[in-house]
Amino acid sequence: MEDILVRLKDLPYGMNAVTILDEDGDYNVYVNARLSYDGQLQAQRHEMVHIQRDDFYNSLSIEEAENI
Repeated sequence: MEDILVRLKDLPYGMNAVTILDEDGDYNVYVNARLSYDGQLQAQRHEMVHIQRDDFYNSLSIEEAENI
């Protein structure tokens, strides 16, 4: 399995987390540092679901992937 790197970063308001697949095939998960600790954990779990479902390798739009 590819590496999953999780980092805290100040993200724009309303963005809890984002995952970027890099050129090495690693997942870079950026969790909003402005969230509470519980909010950060929830955002990280949400991103892990996308990784486990292979949302980066299917044909779903972002909107479809978020609404499953």
